[in-house]
Amino acid sequence: MNTVRRATTSDIPRILELLVQVDMVHHNGRPDLFKGPATKYNAAQLEKIVQDDTTPVFVCVAENGTIAGHGFCIHKQIVGDAVLTDVRTLYIDDICVDEAFRGQGVGRAIYDHIKAYAKEQGFYNITLNVWSLNPGALKFYETLGMVPQKIGMEEIL
Repeated sequence: MNTVRRATTSDIPRILELLVQVDMVHHNGRPDLFKGPATKYNAAQLEKIVQDDTTPVFVCVAENGTIAGHGFCIHKQIVGDAVLTDVRTLYIDDICVDEAFRGQGVGRAIYDHIKAYAKEQGFYNITLNVWSLNPGALKFYETLGMVPQKIGMEEIL
């Protein structure tokens, strides 16, 4: 049974290991954009993120006590925009499931926990970005019921 809980500072070393896995998926797909191996945050930055209630991080702990995955979230709201409404959005900045735990329900457990948190906190929606270099992630998010909200496009010069 996987347990999802709010991350603590003692989880930071393992989160850093998982962030390298995230980076390497992106680096392998787009080495022109992503350095590898790297992490998008260092330990000091993670400590601030984990302790900030507007940037909750959740971890999934497997039966053996290993942190099998994480989900980084950010509270977002645009207020007083001329076009957009003032809805509160919970943005998922990152979901990672350790390669050794994929296909075991870890990602779904993390997402379900984030969704319950968002509902409890009164958010209007949940959003995230997924890179086209990662079709498995896109399919996973679609199986959770997510649908495209907008599409980013590029032309490399």
